[in-house]
Amino acid sequence: MVAAPVAPLSHHSLLVFLLQLTVLLALAVGLGRLVARIGLPSVVGELLAGVLVGPSLLGSAAPDLAGWLLPAEPDQMHLLDAVGQIGVILLVGLTGLEMDMRMVRRRGATAARISIAGLLLPVGLGVGAGLLVPDSLVADGADRSTFALFLGVAMGVSAIPVAAKILLDMRMLHRNVGQLILASATVDDAVGWSLLSVVSAMATTGVRGGDIAWPVLSVLGVIVFALVLGRPLARLAVALGGLAHQPTGETGDAGARAAAKPVAPEDGAGSPRASEAGPAPTAGGASAAGPAPTVGAVGAAGLVETGRRAVPASGSPSGVAVVVLFVFAAAAGTHALRLEAILGAFVAGILLGSTPTIDLRRLEPLRLVVVGVLAPIFFASAGLRIDLTALAEAEVAIAGIIILALAIFGKFAGAYIGARISRLGHWEALSLGAGLNARGVIEIVVAGTGLRLGVLSTAMYTVIVLVAIVTSIMTPPILRATMRRVEQTAEEQLRELDLADRRSFAPGGV
Repeated sequence: MVAAPVAPLSHHSLLVFLLQLTVLLALAVGLGRLVARIGLPSVVGELLAGVLVGPSLLGSAAPDLAGWLLPAEPDQMHLLDAVGQIGVILLVGLTGLEMDMRMVRRRGATAARISIAGLLLPVGLGVGAGLLVPDSLVADGADRSTFALFLGVAMGVSAIPVAAKILLDMRMLHRNVGQLILASATVDDAVGWSLLSVVSAMATTGVRGGDIAWPVLSVLGVIVFALVLGRPLARLAVALGGLAHQPTGETGDAGARAAAKPVAPEDGAGSPRASEAGPAPTAGGASAAGPAPTVGAVGAAGLVETGRRAVPASGSPSGVAVVVLFVFAAAAGTHALRLEAILGAFVAGILLGSTPTIDLRRLEPLRLVVVGVLAPIFFASAGLRIDLTALAEAEVAIAGIIILALAIFGKFAGAYIGARISRLGHWEALSLGAGLNARGVIEIVVAGTGLRLGVLSTAMYTVIVLVAIVTSIMTPPILRATMRRVEQTAEEQLRELDLADRRSFAPGGV
């Protein structure tokens, strides 16, 4: 039987969709740059773009205009949601591409202790708070235990992009504490996406014993598949896409080229959304973990630091297509298992980025589109769902303040305890607590997932997003104050000298 042809999108629906993209992207880019100029994370401006045209402002000031631009029709809003989903899947894939798994292995034991302690305490506090908050913060019909788990995951995660950019701006990537913050945040990211997938599956299947076992087993299955078959598939994708390093005829750069990582123009850090932690650094803001640069070792806009020199970014259209295909296929695979699609995207990114021969400079065109277009649209669309008027209710405002305090205390204290268990000093432990306290992309994605699945109310979604913003803003001054009390070791001084030597070879003082 031949399926009947599907009716094309109506003229009005297409017009509204195109205007939605135009308005949101223009406001997101403009406000993102504006807030970055005053030292705030650019993601604040991108979220604010959605707030301006959402129920908090335009919906109250000009409800007719808001209703025309953002109609309540599900089919119309699904178009915008689809663009946002594509954006966040590719954004998470790029984040996985830039995970420095070598650094995690080098500092694995210490990073694991810090990360585990930094997860257990805030997750526990979040679950406890979720069981006690007023019913008005829980979505209608949502299971209270699933809601509590969502809140726990949201309060427990850290954000590598924020941490990397803060350390870069403060020239602390060469410090031992800086390396541990990134290594611990990497573990946090991996565990956070896995927990989100498990909790999301529970939201759709239930919280009975058998239902809980399935998502946990599915996550373990994804990990096993990635270790056994994922690596050869990633190597095949790199070969098919022409993403392997090409000989340049230069001597002494082979090892550096193998470690090269790209830098997002304007964002300027070793992660796709590094800009959410503030404006791009001045010249000389890169660092390394020793003779070989790490993922956090980055240069100026459009350049890649390769150890001795800065190399202009280049692109490979076929390579971009292969990477997008690989990420989408992995996302579809985990989604088919009733896990979050972003888990598959994250794993795919790690597999591709861990392939020794990959030259990530060839993916610069993909980065430009994702960081410059799709990610701002995603965050602006996330801002549409923020309803600041909900905070006018005393019950919601008080609950929000308590949740913010618990989120800050839980992450800070948990990371501090993990660092002290690892025999780090008092000020080093405080610095780790401050560095890991910054949330960002992950917390916003967790909140959006909970809202989409009908677990979080709009008021709770607003509170969680505000927690992500506040913690990202407060991290730099606290980290700067604590790191003043941590003396540099001889090893760190050697790293700094090596970094200065590399910068002297880089055009423009990268």
